[in-house]
Amino acid sequence: MNIEELVSEALREQAAEQPPPGPGLADRVLTVRRRRRTRRIASVAVAVAVAVTAAVGVPRLESGGHDVRPLGRVDPKPKAPKAPTAAHPAQSPVRSLVAAGRMAMAAYYTQKTDWRTAHKGLRARTYWLLDPKSGHYRKDTRWSWVAVAPGLRTAAVLEQHLPVRRIGLLDLASGKVERWIPVDHPVGGLQFSRNGTKLVATTYDENPDIMTRTGDEGIPVPVMSSRTGFYVFDVASEKGSWAAVGVQRDDQGNEINLRQDFEFCRDGRTVTGRQSGAPTVRFYDASGREVSMPDEERYRTVTAGLSPDGTRLAGEFAGEKWHTSSWILDPRTGKHLAEVRGQMLLAWADDKSLIAWDIAEGDKNEFHNRLVLVTIGSDKEVPLSGYLRGTDGSVGRWEPVFAER
Repeated sequence: MNIEELVSEALREQAAEQPPPGPGLADRVLTVRRRRRTRRIASVAVAVAVAVTAAVGVPRLESGGHDVRPLGRVDPKPKAPKAPTAAHPAQSPVRSLVAAGRMAMAAYYTQKTDWRTAHKGLRARTYWLLDPKSGHYRKDTRWSWVAVAPGLRTAAVLEQHLPVRRIGLLDLASGKVERWIPVDHPVGGLQFSRNGTKLVATTYDENPDIMTRTGDEGIPVPVMSSRTGFYVFDVASEKGSWAAVGVQRDDQGNEINLRQDFEFCRDGRTVTGRQSGAPTVRFYDASGREVSMPDEERYRTVTAGLSPDGTRLAGEFAGEKWHTSSWILDPRTGKHLAEVRGQMLLAWADDKSLIAWDIAEGDKNEFHNRLVLVTIGSDKEVPLSGYLRGTDGSVGRWEPVFAER
């Protein structure tokens, strides 16, 4: 029986489903039997139609082959997730998935400085990556740097002992590196574009995480940066080119900071070292040519950036309406649109809600914060994690890595 016959019979049976006038046991029994048979036939018809559609729309793989779609490729316009908020306010560091709206914590890391001599040390990261199967975070000491693509399927990773001469594309479900991208200029930092189709890799001559002690108190500070430029890779083809862009300095000739990693702007074509600070930020195209600042970057100062619909911009700490709060700005003018709870805005969950760090109400320890979900127009916040431990901003502190789910 072909699809047309299956559908036709299902429709005839459904039309015949209406019970005859007047009650009767026999009639009711026959009606129930017809309903059951109709559901079976309709289900078969739909299943066959789906199979035919899939066979037409998707290239057939060779027997015993694998999915040939490249890791990291996602729809440029991700659909709104149906998954609910996942919160674990008793966990710090968290062990189970933390997520809200379109955003999930794909990984987190801790940092520790390993002092090799009295005056020279190395600040190293230890990562915990989300296992999509179990929904738990697993420690993975193989990597010195991890960037997660939208969809929580693929991570770009760098091995220990930065800078390194290859980039791994890690399948988060299996924990195996599916592909390696070799590089001529050693890499020390990575970031995906917003849609996951491109990867920017910052290159250095030396490890960008070397620390030294200075002054009588031996305060740890970064040594001079050795940035040399960046690659922009197409994730599907692994093709990319290197651009020479050296160390950035301020107007007085001083280096801005140790790590001068590049990141993509929202347009996916422009890259910048945003962490250098707004007055000295420079923007480049993929060839390394300096370009003008994109309009959406003009007033951006914090990680969260623009809302998904582009109508609001996450701003800096405000602390006016509440002891800890932040501004929401008009991205075209930089004017204050609203004040929202939250000490530091990290990522947009949707067009009106954000994930942020915040301390408890009445808490005077600015480092004793936790992940929370805050909403524009509301004075309430939803705890997503437990509180960080430690009092100096580093001891007991873990840093989240967010990605769209």
